[in-house]
Amino acid sequence: MPARLRALLTVVCAAVLGALLPASAAHAEGRTVQGGRLDWGVKSSFRSYVTGPIAHGSYALTGSAATTGDAFRFHSATGSYDGATGSFRAAFSGGVRFTGHETDGTYLLDLTLANPTVSVTGSTGTLYVDVVSKAKDSGAVTTSRQIPFATLALGSIDMKGDGDAVVLNNLPATLTTQGARSFAGYYTAGTALDPVSLSADVEPGQQPSSTPTETAGATKSPEPNESEKSDALADGAVDWGVRRTFREYVTGDTARGRWTLSDGAEDGGALFRFPDGEGTYDDGTLHARFAGAVRFTGAHGLDLRLSDVRVTVEDGEGTLYADVAGDGSEGSDGSDGVKVPLVTFTAKKPETAEGLVTLTEAPAKLTARGAKVFGGLYRAGTAMDPVSLAVALTDDAELPALPDLGSEPAASASPDAKSAAPETSAEPVASATGDGGFPALPVGLAAGVLLPVCAALAAVTVRRRRARTAGGTPTQS
Repeated sequence: MPARLRALLTVVCAAVLGALLPASAAHAEGRTVQGGRLDWGVKSSFRSYVTGPIAHGSYALTGSAATTGDAFRFHSATGSYDGATGSFRAAFSGGVRFTGHETDGTYLLDLTLANPTVSVTGSTGTLYVDVVSKAKDSGAVTTSRQIPFATLALGSIDMKGDGDAVVLNNLPATLTTQGARSFAGYYTAGTALDPVSLSADVEPGQQPSSTPTETAGATKSPEPNESEKSDALADGAVDWGVRRTFREYVTGDTARGRWTLSDGAEDGGALFRFPDGEGTYDDGTLHARFAGAVRFTGAHGLDLRLSDVRVTVEDGEGTLYADVAGDGSEGSDGSDGVKVPLVTFTAKKPETAEGLVTLTEAPAKLTARGAKVFGGLYRAGTAMDPVSLAVALTDDAELPALPDLGSEPAASASPDAKSAAPETSAEPVASATGDGGFPALPVGLAAGVLLPVCAALAAVTVRRRRARTAGGTPTQS
């Protein structure tokens, strides 16, 4: 083999093998994604079909997923971002289950999508999801984890940067072949899905280490004496979303409103957290008061404020109270008051571990007094959002983490409509030509063609070296 040709193939092989290495090998210094949200409606026509007069179905949220406008909101992003290359991967929590076509207590349509993950490299991305799907014809149930459900087009968006957040709005999403299979055949590969928007906080870049603090003279606080503990709470929080359909009514086309939080209340997407619990707990009996307020406002006279939330649990039954100002709909008969009992819930003896007492997603029903608060929108006995509570009996007990929506996203440009338009084919197609006008081989095909060539080149080189060592004359090739 001529030396010039051998040198050329060596360069080509090095380039190909370098391209095949995982990106993490070349760029291992990614920054951690620590909180954020992803908004995606799956497909508007599918939602309408499920809840419409044909399927007579509904959807339910799982894992603290929420709704926002016409989209489902997933939370608590984790992952990594490399600002030098623009590579990004973030996994979100929460899910949505669609059911319809009920027959004899079973659903012919039963689809769950959960835990979406977005991976972006260059100008394209992939949306992965966990899927539980029932086939339309056989009824067979298939469970799949993190399948590539849709391709995402970023158009001309530049993912490189050194900011503290990644914000992407209205990314066109196209159903993949695997996604179509998991969708139980309701749509074919290449179908346009609802766009995807996300915001993820990124930890700051590496900062210079500070001078260590002098600790030689420091003294450690003594551990609390077990005998000094009492039934007084050290801390506590109650999580309650009021009712999903009420939140959707507030922000929807009818009320065109919003909610605002104050006095320490926090937004967990599908729920509101009322913190700083004070009170007492003794062997299953709880009397606690929490900080924070939520106010719902909108058209048609909607102006409802709930504050000073209180919870009592006795003999396995719980009640959630709040101070009420305003009303939940036009025509309310006026139910302002202090410590209004809004919902009751079943509360078998809560779990206690490591100084923390918890009750998770206890089913709640609206009281007769609570029905007046909502001006007749819901009758007494209506199922409301479940109640979760946690109270700390010791100072070192840690409350459960709230679903992390990240910081409020700043405005971000959407992909250019023309450059980001999804392909009509099932999968994204690479450019037909390379930079020099020659056909560009897919990576897998290029590897299949060039790796044997590289192996042959290596074998020739080894044979030549062995021949030189033995003192013989290399054979012409």
